[in-house]
Amino acid sequence: MSAAPLALCLVLGARMVTIDTPRFTLVWTHSVAKTEWQEDYALRDGALVLTEARIRGTGAGMEPPPDARWEGGWWHYVPKLAPLPELRLALSPYTADYRLCWQQHCRALAALFGAEGEIGTVLARPCPGKAATAH
Repeated sequence: MSAAPLALCLVLGARMVTIDTPRFTLVWTHSVAKTEWQEDYALRDGALVLTEARIRGTGAGMEPPPDARWEGGWWHYVPKLAPLPELRLALSPYTADYRLCWQQHCRALAALFGAEGEIGTVLARPCPGKAATAH
C-alpha cells in the first residue's frame, strides 16, 4: 500500500505547480448559464474524491439531483462519482477561469501558472510526497 498523497499537482504543458494540501475546492462558472459551481475534492489513495458539490441555480442541464438540499443560496449535494485519477481543466481567455481554493487561499489557474491569455489544458492530480505550497 502506498503512502497517501499530500500534494496536488497541476500540470500545464511542461510546467508544474504543486500545492501542499489534502483537500481543495474547484470553483467555476458555467460558460452559458453564468452560474457558479463549487466542487470539494479530497486526495485519497492516489485519486481525487469529489466529496461535495454546490450550485447557485439550475438550467442548461445543471439540475441538482433529487437529494440536493437548498441552503444559504446554494444547492448542496454529494455526487455519486467514483474516485478520479485526474481532472482536465480548460484554460482559455474566452471563458471565466477556474479558481482553486485551499487553506483559505483562492487563485485562478492562469495566475498559478503566470499564463493569463493562454489556451491549454491543466491536469490536476494527486502527487505523492510533500510539496511546497504555491503562492
